Amino acid sequence: MVGILKLLKSDESTENNTKAFSVLIAFSGGVWLLCATPWFFLEQRRVGLKLPPGTNFLTVGFIQVYIAFKECMKLKQTLSYLIFYFLMGDVLNTTVTVIATLQNSVVAYSTLQLTLLLIVGIAAQAIGVYIFWLAQKKFKISTKAMLSFNVFWIIILTMWGLVGVHTDKFGFKHVWEIWVYQLFYGLMVCPWYAYSQTMISEVSPLPQMFLFFALFSVVGKTSAFIGPFVSSAIITASGNNNNMPFAFLFGLSVASTVFLLMVDIEKSRKECDAFVEAEETRKAFGTDM
Repeated sequence: MVGILKLLKSDESTENNTKAFSVLIAFSGGVWLLCATPWFFLEQRRVGLKLPPGTNFLTVGFIQVYIAFKECMKLKQTLSYLIFYFLMGDVLNTTVTVIATLQNSVVAYSTLQLTLLLIVGIAAQAIGVYIFWLAQKKFKISTKAMLSFNVFWIIILTMWGLVGVHTDKFGFKHVWEIWVYQLFYGLMVCPWYAYSQTMISEVSPLPQMFLFFALFSVVGKTSAFIGPFVSSAIITASGNNNNMPFAFLFGLSVASTVFLLMVDIEKSRKECDAFVEAEETRKAFGTDM
């Protein structure tokens, strides 16, 4: 990708930069098509669960998510983590979006520089997740403790942007900060996507775990578009100060962390065991709603 940008001299003019960006998209699309096409011919059919009576492929997902959410109300620890997952997911998704906006203005939409930043970010993410995993394995640290450590750095990330509300010297205002951000995000923040998912398995009933993962997935996707709307309103109200949303994000991140600290894994396991025993007779996850 970098070779294509160098060959097309993307940094010499806006016209070259736009042309190189188009070629890069075409190249990436071609690679995706080449790698994805064999799956359609080589993938073998796998027998899945039968659809419950009274449902079809269009409605079964909505029905199961509704049931999972209703049953989640009976699991206090699971509900607490669900609230945290929704709020912190919103914080992180929105923070990344706001930083991306600042980043693009700082690097002036240079396709070459954005590509190099992406490469550095991906490499840092791989290293960060691996280091977190090694540390947890060696020192036998719980998933909740690792997630709490990770959340601390997400809060630091929002504070980083918050500093830029009243100054142009810091707060994703310079190119060097964007490079540091890519490293920081990859090493300290990216493990969120691994540990937040792993934590779901520790607060969900085993027999219905697939439904609870579906519920958390829906909640996570919902939070992805709420935050940007709020941030956009904040930017407009503050006179186009692009760093102002970090004040909201910092406060929300701290508030959401309280719900994570409230989660007791041992209590959650007892609640899930009792829940499974009760559901064996009631069959809430069967055909009845």
